[in-house]
Amino acid sequence: MIHVDNLRKEFKKVNKEPGLKGSFKALFKPNYEIVTAVDGISFDVPKGEILGFIGPNGAGKSTVIKMLTGILTPTSGQCIINEQNPTQNRKKYVKEIGVVFGQRTQLWWDLPLRETYAVLKEIYEVEESEYKKRMEFLNEVLELDDFITSPVRTLSLGQRMRADIAASMLHNPKVLFLDEPTIGLDVVVKDNIRKAIEKINAEEQTTVILTTHDLADIELLSKRIVMIDKGNKVFDGKIADLKSKYGQMRELVFILENIRDLETLEYKSHFNFKDDDLSVTNDGISVKVRFNSSVAPVADMLSYTLSKISVKDISVKDADIEEIIRRLYKQEVDLND
Repeated sequence: MIHVDNLRKEFKKVNKEPGLKGSFKALFKPNYEIVTAVDGISFDVPKGEILGFIGPNGAGKSTVIKMLTGILTPTSGQCIINEQNPTQNRKKYVKEIGVVFGQRTQLWWDLPLRETYAVLKEIYEVEESEYKKRMEFLNEVLELDDFITSPVRTLSLGQRMRADIAASMLHNPKVLFLDEPTIGLDVVVKDNIRKAIEKINAEEQTTVILTTHDLADIELLSKRIVMIDKGNKVFDGKIADLKSKYGQMRELVFILENIRDLETLEYKSHFNFKDDDLSVTNDGISVKVRFNSSVAPVADMLSYTLSKISVKDISVKDADIEEIIRRLYKQEVDLND
């Protein structure tokens, strides 16, 4: 469905000297620098997969998405989506993709939502019978009926996001690009958006590229992620494999009989933890110990803790994906291991 091969994007940047003289010089004799935003990224996405596409700010993920949607033309390499090149035959290509940007909308601000969809129907040349079927399906999945007659400007953020997803799906696209679809939403609305994305994917086999900073979205919706940093791909695989390979951090949580007993625990010196390998916090009742299990195995941490203090309850949690990715970005693990 999606084939990305050695995709590269370079931009020209003008280096301007300070002051008025520098401004004139940059105007008449500009000094250009070539900046590489994306540096030879390759990956494939089969039909019906939800791919988590993540990276820190400035990593190049927005540039990749813009090339996949045809907004930008690659400097070199290629991307083929549903056997089409995004920058060629644009009119045909855009009818096969849907795009949602979390902080921007494709809806007409002053029009009632129903009329907005009627306009999009004409733009995408959707037949009347197919339009009615699509609206029935989207109403069922995204629960649009409560606000479909309201002007877009009166919608809440959660309602607008559902409306934007519906707009992007109106023409039954083969591929859906979702950029921060749950940004700024409360927990309940986020959950509803995730369920809608899952249902659309399951019932229509729509291929989804999901970019987000909310790693709960990634864990709940995707089985596979592509992670990029500084224009380079640093990981491509299943989240389960990522956790298995790089998830050394564990969390030990226990409730003390007496919180003052915490002073007797000397994890750092006993196990030779480095600063970033250990953190201990407490709220006066429970204690949370985050530790690197490659330095001190879980069994040893439990044994040491129970030998020093009396506890009412104790549990161990695996590392969450946010912690793993944080450590990957800080290059605290060997990416080539």
